[in-house]
Amino acid sequence: MNTALSAFGNDVWWIVLVKTLLVFVVLVLLTLFNIWWERRVVARMQHRIGPNVHGPFGLLQSLADGVKLAFKEDLIPKAADKVVFVLAPVICVVPAFVTFSVIPFGPEVTLFGERTPLQLTDMPVAVLFVMAIASIGIYGIVLGGWSSGSTYSLLGGLRSSAQMISYEVAMGLALVAVFMYAGSMSTSEIVAAQDDLWFGLILLPSFVIYAIAMVGETNRAPFDLPEAEGELVGGFHTEYSSLKFALFFLAEYINMATVSALATTLFLGGWHAPFWIDEFWAGANEGYWPVLWFFGKVLSFIFVFIWLRGSLPRLRYDQFMAFGWKRLIPISLVWIVAVATMRVARNEGAFEDGFSGNPQFWMIMIGVVLVVLLVTFLVPEKTPEAPTQVRTPRAGGFPVPPMPTGGAVRGAAAPLVFRTDHTSVQPTDAGVSNG
Repeated sequence: MNTALSAFGNDVWWIVLVKTLLVFVVLVLLTLFNIWWERRVVARMQHRIGPNVHGPFGLLQSLADGVKLAFKEDLIPKAADKVVFVLAPVICVVPAFVTFSVIPFGPEVTLFGERTPLQLTDMPVAVLFVMAIASIGIYGIVLGGWSSGSTYSLLGGLRSSAQMISYEVAMGLALVAVFMYAGSMSTSEIVAAQDDLWFGLILLPSFVIYAIAMVGETNRAPFDLPEAEGELVGGFHTEYSSLKFALFFLAEYINMATVSALATTLFLGGWHAPFWIDEFWAGANEGYWPVLWFFGKVLSFIFVFIWLRGSLPRLRYDQFMAFGWKRLIPISLVWIVAVATMRVARNEGAFEDGFSGNPQFWMIMIGVVLVVLLVTFLVPEKTPEAPTQVRTPRAGGFPVPPMPTGGAVRGAAAPLVFRTDHTSVQPTDAGVSNG
C-alpha cells in the first residue's frame, strides 16, 4: 500500500520523537557497519583478512576506532579562526542527518499501537529539500579548509566547493526526468509511481548520470580530489584531529548512505520488493518487510562505492571537471529534451498500439544509446608518441656517447657477466672484457 501526502503531519508528538530517534540510531549504526564493511571488502580485494578480532567477525572494530579517535588530543592551530574552525564539522554533519527526514523506509505500519508511515515527514518538494540541505554541507567543508590557516586545507576546500557545485548541476539535471515522469517531487509519491516499473529502467541515462554524480558529490574515490594525500596532505581536514575529525568522517559516510537512499527512492522503486516478488507473494510490500528491501538496495549502492575505491585510481582534477561540464551536463540536457518529447507525444496519442508503439520501449532504447555514448567518453584517447630526438655532439663540447643501434634501449638492463682470472674478480658488461 502506497502512502499519500495526507498521511503526514497527523502523528502524535511522541511518535515523531520515536521516529526521529530511530533515524538517528539507524544512521549511526549504519555508519559503523559501513566502515567495517568497507575494510572487509577492500581487504578481500587485496587478498587480506581485514578486521576480525574485536567482536564477532570484527564488527566492533569501527566502534573501538571511534572511541579511540574521540579520546585523542584535540589540537587547534595557532593561525586558525577558532570559532569557524569548531563550527565547520558541525555544519557538515547536521545536514547529513537532516536529509534522511524525507526518505521513505516503508509503507504505513502500526508502531506502538499508532498507525503511521515509515517516514519521518514528506512535502510536495521533498527532493528539492534534500538537494538544498545537502548543499549546506558544502559550507562546512569550505569553512573548515579556510579556517585552518593552512594552504593545503584552503586548496582542499576550494577544490571541494568547485567539485560539489559542478556535480550538483549534473545531479539536479538527472532528477528533472524523474520529476516529469512521476509528476511530483514528493519522495513518497515518486515511490508510488514506480509500483509497476522502476525509473532506473525507463530513465536509464538519468540513473547512470546520477550514479556518477553522487560519487563526485560525496568526495569518494576515484573523485576524492579534495582529500588527495599525494598533493594536499589530507585536504580540507589536514589540521583537524580528535572529535572534530570524527565528525567529518561521520558526515562522509552518512552522505554515502543519503545519496544511496535517494538513488533507491528515485530509481529503484524505493521500498518496493525487487524482482517483482510481490507478483507471487502479496505480503512482500506490507508490514516491515519493505524495510529489508530498502536497506538491501541501499547497501548494494554502498558496495559499489567500496568497489570503486578498491579498483580505480584517482583522476586528475582537470579531467574530472571537464568530464562533469563537457560530458555529463550536455548529455543530461539532451536526455531531458528526449523525455519531454516522448511525454508530449504520448499525451497527444502519437503512439500506435503494439509493442513498438509503447513509449516506455522507445524511452529504454533512447536511454541505452545515450548510456553507450556516455561510456565511450570514459575511454581515454590515445596520444601519439613523441618522436625520438637524435643526440648530436656539440662543437667544442663534451663528447657524447653514441646512441645504441635502433634507438634507446627499453626494458631490463643487460645482465652482468663476471670473468675470473688469477688476480681479481671484476664485473663486466655482457660479452665485454675489462682486460
